[in-house]
This record gives sequence, C-alpha cells and structure tokens, in this order.
Amino acid sequence: MGVMAAFSMPAKGRCCPLWMRLLVVAGLHLGLAALGAPSALANTTAGPQAGLLQSWNGVLPQSRGRWTPVDHKAFKELAGPFKTPEAVTRACIGCHTQAARQVKTTIHWTWSKRDPATGRMVGKKNVFNTFCANITSNEQFCTMCHVGYGDTDPNKFVPFEARADDHVDCLVCHEQTGDYHKIPFLGGNPAPRHMMVRPGCAEFYGTDKAYVDPPDLAKFAQSVTAPSRQNCGGCHFYGGGGDGVKHGDLDTSLIAPSHALDVHMDVKGLNFTCETCHITSDHALTGGHYHLDAKPEHITYQRGNPHGGDPVACRSCHGDAPHKGRDFSPTLNMHTASLACQTCHIPEFARGKVPTKMTWDYASAGKFAPNGTPLTIDDKRGDNLYWGVKGDFTWGRNVVPAYRWFNGTERWMNMGDKLAPGADGVAEVNSIEGSPTDGKSRIWPFKIMKNNQPYDTVNNTLAVFHSFGLDDDAFAMSGNWQKAIAAGMKAAGLPYSGQYGFMHTRMYWPITHMVAPAKDAVPCGQCHTGNGRLAGVPGLYLPDRGSDHLPWLETLGKLAVLLSLIGVLGHAGIRILLWLRRRGGKR
Repeated sequence: MGVMAAFSMPAKGRCCPLWMRLLVVAGLHLGLAALGAPSALANTTAGPQAGLLQSWNGVLPQSRGRWTPVDHKAFKELAGPFKTPEAVTRACIGCHTQAARQVKTTIHWTWSKRDPATGRMVGKKNVFNTFCANITSNEQFCTMCHVGYGDTDPNKFVPFEARADDHVDCLVCHEQTGDYHKIPFLGGNPAPRHMMVRPGCAEFYGTDKAYVDPPDLAKFAQSVTAPSRQNCGGCHFYGGGGDGVKHGDLDTSLIAPSHALDVHMDVKGLNFTCETCHITSDHALTGGHYHLDAKPEHITYQRGNPHGGDPVACRSCHGDAPHKGRDFSPTLNMHTASLACQTCHIPEFARGKVPTKMTWDYASAGKFAPNGTPLTIDDKRGDNLYWGVKGDFTWGRNVVPAYRWFNGTERWMNMGDKLAPGADGVAEVNSIEGSPTDGKSRIWPFKIMKNNQPYDTVNNTLAVFHSFGLDDDAFAMSGNWQKAIAAGMKAAGLPYSGQYGFMHTRMYWPITHMVAPAKDAVPCGQCHTGNGRLAGVPGLYLPDRGSDHLPWLETLGKLAVLLSLIGVLGHAGIRILLWLRRRGGKR
C-alpha cells in the first residue's frame, strides 16, 4: 500500500507550494536584515559554494572546492631535485602539516572501515568482490591504486598502519601533468629506476614503450592543485584491472565527457569535478558504495548548510520536487518517493565508448601461449575475451541496468564467511537490502557482475588466492590453482582443506554516474508495462504483468462489466419500448 500511495498521493500533499517557499525565504532575509544581523541564508552562498541557493529550481553551479589557485612552481621547496617520492611528501607536509595524518584516517588509506548499518568490517582488506576476489597476498600489485608508498621489493608488503607520514602519496591525487604513474609490484611507487615493462602490462605502466624511466618528481610537485577527474579516475576508472572494467558508470570517457554522456561533468558545461559532489573534509570524502543514503528524508538539503544528510545525494541540490514548469511535473515528482533519481536519468551505463566487464570465469583460466606467457584472445573490437591469468570475459556497452529495491545497506561477504548460494546456485558477495514496504527503500539501478570463483569445497568458503606476484606461487606465473589458493589462504590466516571447486557469484554495483540530459530520460512506457524495465521488481502494479493478475478476480470483473452492460442495455430497451408505447397511445 505504501508504494501505491507514493504513486497516487497528490503533489500538494507532499510539499508546500512554490510561492509559499519563496515567501518564507524572503521573510527570513527581511527579518534578519531588520535585526542588523548577517543573513544566515546569505552566508550559505558565500565563498566557494556561492550561488548554491538554487535548490528550489536549479542546478548546482560548478564549484572549484575550497581551493585558492596557487602556482606551486613559485615555491623553492618544490624545486627539487627529489630522489624519492617520500621526499616530495616531506616537502608537502612542511606546509600542509596535518594533511598526511588526515589521509591516514580515511578509507583511501586504510582500505578498511566498519559499516555502521551492519557492524561488519568492509573495505578492500575485508570483503570479496567478483573481480580479483580479494587483495590479500596481492598487495604489492594492488597498491598501484593506494594513496601511499610501500616497499619497492615485490615480495615485501609493508602494512598501511606501519607506514610513516611521508609515505602518504600526495601526487597521485594532486599532480596535474597526467604523466604520474605507479608501477605494478612496487608497493605503490613510481619507477625508481629504468625498468622493462612486463608483457601485457603496458596499460598499468602508463606507457606504450618497452620500458619506463624514473620520473621528474619536481615537475609533478610543482603542478599540484585540487584533484581533477583524471586524478580520481587514475584509480577509479581502472578498477577491476582495466578501463571501465568494474563500475560500468566510471571510465576514461568521463575525463572530458559530452553533455549527452553526463550533464554534470560535461566539459563544455557545468564541468563538475568529482569533489563537487564528493565533498571533502580533512581529506575524507563523502559518498561511497559500501553504504548509501538511498532514500534521504523528504526535505531539500541546501548545500553548505549542516543538515545531517548526504551531500552526494541528488536531492542535496535538486530537492524533493525537482521537476518544474510543466503540467506533468507533479506526476513526475510523485515518483521520487519510490524511485531513485538515477533510475530514470541514467537509462544505460557504459555509454561512453568504453565497454564494461559483465561476466568473468576463473574456472577457464590457466592457459598459456607457446611462448610461455598467459594466453590472450581479443575480439575484432579489441575487447579482451580471454586472458590466461583470469579466464573468459564478456563485455557490455549501453547496458540497461538491473533494478532492485534498495535501502542503502549492503551485506558484504567477508573472508572466512560460509557460502550460502540462493535457489539459483549463485552466491552473492554483497546482498542488497530493501523492500517496497520498509519505508526506507527506493528502486535503484545496478550493474550486476557475475563470476565463477574458486572456493574451498570442504570448508565452504570463497578462496583467497595469490593471483599477482613475481613468485612461483602466483597464479599469473604458474597457472596452478592449488599453489595460488594455498598461498592466499595462508596469507589471510584462513584454513584450507586442499580441495577446491568453482562457485558462481554475483555482485551489485549501484549506478550513479553518466546522468543523461532530461530529454534522454527513461520514457514512461519502458517501465509501466509488464515486460518492461521493472518487470522483475516486486511491490508494483504493472497492468499486463502476469504476477499482478488474479484470474478469478478478473473473471469476476469481466462478468460484472457484462452484467452491467446487459443491465444498461436492458434498461435502455425498456425505456425505448415504453416511449414507443406512449407515443402510439397518443395517436
């Protein structure tokens, strides 16, 4: 009933009229001015968030953050030369004295945090995914995307909590040359010397050459400013092992996107950076997929005001009734109670000419080419269909999302958790919580990523395995699952029976980027039909969906219509006959 009510409640019952809201705002301004006090509302528009008092009808203008542009080439401390990247960090924290300590408290550093909704530990260190499974025993490779520097010995991982402040990597987020690259197997460091590029890894080295040389660290240090989309994308666009692989809505097409691809990041329009929405405080960013504010309360969040809400949420700028100026707007606004904004405004993901990985089959991995390197098979487009280190893949472009009720809570599978496959034999590594009746959920779009991952058939747990490394236990080197799983489980401190198989797994990725122009939003008819986008979503009435039909009730209804028709026709016939009789009598 709650869902149906959400779709049928008059718009006037859900928010006060526009004229009343404007009157309240004007009254507050006049009252504060009369008291001689600075306007509280005016203060929200001061400084870098100027112009944000547009949530009644508007769009968040481009924000450059809290940064004042400074030419760092003017600082002699950054002139170099720097022998190590840690020396650059020491120069940075000579002025930004608290920055490194702040970074070391964030999930970008720890890769671990407690989920307040479930009480469980999440983050890369703790949970499984349907890509490379888990970072344990693979840290020297995976820390290419860590905001720190470790040991350059490929076989020596230094725990994050044991690293000094000067091991925070300032450059990865702040340098603007676009030439800064961390090198695989070096614990998150750039090339310390002339190095040959390992076969098949050129993308990770950031070069099309057969070698890399130590970079000019002073050039990077002198280029620093607020993070750009390219900074964030250096890791997030390449999650899962390549451009666009993991998220579906994050890839290199967003470095300079068109309006059609993303209305907020449009390079010729609003040109939002990631930090425009993912606001930073003490180097901790808002947002993230471990726990989302899936259904903010029915109030308009004003950016810049302390409201206790999620500043990443669409409603933070657009409010609860974002559709305006049309007769149909109240009807559209009623949908916000049950639909996430993204459900209508991101019609497909992977729309930017970069495909996203949809399936992955580890069971087929382990094949090597005649020259001893892992076998690689690409299709005519250049999409990688098979790699001996990972197995078979399928890719998607312009993918229609899957839809689920979602209240913001995901229950992640941690290392050591027992497998509990569903009726379809698939184990979910992050179960999506939500229902049409809990009052906290809305229908959200998701990418569903599927894999076939190794697991311990006796202990009934997903396997942690040593995928990447330069030692013989690494699967990339040997193609031997037994050795790779044994090494990974040992590193994780988990028991391993010595017997393994493969378990089909599923993972959900909320889709929140690549927001299309309003004219390209999902048409009504693609949802309000029995075989449309929402066909698999419970708690909705869809006119021609089989599950929404009660044959006996429909038969009763048809009979009632038929009897009504007979009654109407009979009544009309009697009236006509009586009229004809009276008319004949007069003659």
